[in-house]
Amino acid sequence: CLKVGKHWRIRRENLEDFLKRSERPVTLAGQLGSFLQEPDSVLAIAQNIDILHRLDAAFFRVGQARGGLLVKFYAGEEYSEDELLASFEENGLEASRLKREGRLLMRPEEDPLGEGRGEALGRLLEEEGGEGRVVWASFNWVRPVDLDTALEQQNGLSELVDARHLVVKTAALEEAIDEWAPSELRRVQAAHSAIILASEGGLSLSRATPMPPS
Repeated sequence: CLKVGKHWRIRRENLEDFLKRSERPVTLAGQLGSFLQEPDSVLAIAQNIDILHRLDAAFFRVGQARGGLLVKFYAGEEYSEDELLASFEENGLEASRLKREGRLLMRPEEDPLGEGRGEALGRLLEEEGGEGRVVWASFNWVRPVDLDTALEQQNGLSELVDARHLVVKTAALEEAIDEWAPSELRRVQAAHSAIILASEGGLSLSRATPMPPS
């Protein structure tokens, strides 16, 4: 805004954006829609598998509403592709239709605890590079993962987010990172621009900001 004499001047698009972000959506997808940006690198921590699947579906509903290409990377979840699609449907995402239309891609991971997530996403971006759509990619940690593996994976994904226009969410079950010390968790959180904490008791959404100079 700019003050001219006794009057304030505000750009219309900035005011509309402010009002949109000030709304209080009542659904999970609505709240994520007001929170997620393009591009974005997001870490989500879910209390249980049901909440994790709800986060996945809500994340994709936001991407769908924005015309994005949705990509679910999955492995180690003890759920088949059909079961995951059914879970998305139960949580309000028209997954089967989106998959038929080529707007939702299901990509199995050979090693979800390996270092190849960035490479897998990079290959997909090359394959889909001509489509002109923002890619909304979802990864999960449902099995225990050590800190070094987590940092290696997330650094690779963050490099892609910095270089390309995409939104990446990695959701972890609480039990998968239960052995991490608070200092280790902070190191992983620092590799992301946004943090989502989801439990039966509530939802917390927060953004990291660079440390300002002294």
